[in-house]
Amino acid sequence: MITVIGSINMDLTVGSEVFPKKGETLLGSFFEMNPGGKGANQAVAISRLGGDISFVGRVGRDPFGEYLFKQLVQENVNVKGLQYGDVSTGIANIILHEKDNRIIVVPGANLEVTKEVIDEHWEHINNSSLVVMQLEIPAETVEYVLGKCKQKSIQVILNPAPASVFKLEWMDLVDYLTPNEHELETIFGDKVEDVIEQFPNKVIVTLGENGVCYHNGKKLIKVPGYKSEVTDTTGAGDTFNGAFAYAISNDFSLEEALTFANATASLSVEKIGAQGGMPTLAQVKERMEKIK
Repeated sequence: MITVIGSINMDLTVGSEVFPKKGETLLGSFFEMNPGGKGANQAVAISRLGGDISFVGRVGRDPFGEYLFKQLVQENVNVKGLQYGDVSTGIANIILHEKDNRIIVVPGANLEVTKEVIDEHWEHINNSSLVVMQLEIPAETVEYVLGKCKQKSIQVILNPAPASVFKLEWMDLVDYLTPNEHELETIFGDKVEDVIEQFPNKVIVTLGENGVCYHNGKKLIKVPGYKSEVTDTTGAGDTFNGAFAYAISNDFSLEEALTFANATASLSVEKIGAQGGMPTLAQVKERMEKIK
């Protein structure tokens, strides 16, 4: 079983012909509300692939929270660890322009995912073979989970977003760190090649359409991406992380897991919404077969 501990938001997406300037008001081209939050996105990605997945997080006692709770249930995610908090559900305000996006996140109830919440659900988490986290919940909670998982030899994938929250001392506690290039620079302040060589088979750097790279202890390995008809890149990284977690939990080799995750992410960007384009296992296999 995989447990995702993390954020759950309602994504409010506005289409725009241009990004607004300071003080400027523009007419948008469309508006959509979609379930999101890095934690929930990654949980859904795993579930769509057929993974045994549980989620630990918080939503508010409001219409967004009720909808998101029901949505995870419909996606076959175990929600025993999802609770109602005392503040509003988290939201992400997304401006989409020419296949690119700018996002403002208001964490809301996600900040109530405390150490006490982890303790309350620890017996369930402790039965996991793999834990997946991001950095949209309190940093002290992430650190607490990392320490407990290390003690129990539970593997952890940490997606360091937003990267400014990450602490370098956590490197001894994570099994896989999955930053993009910008996040890696924020965390380490060094070149990709130098960082991944320092942390072989641990730091996996996502490169967008160019795939991913890592160091295997002997040389740098680049795993190419898959071509896509890009519609919306929102959630592509979350799809990648979910697929990577699914593959690792099913005993794929590291390179096989990254190839699988690249194929899965390439499908996710072809529809609008973080979760809207997340594919099934059959769809991923079909794409991988076409490329052979």
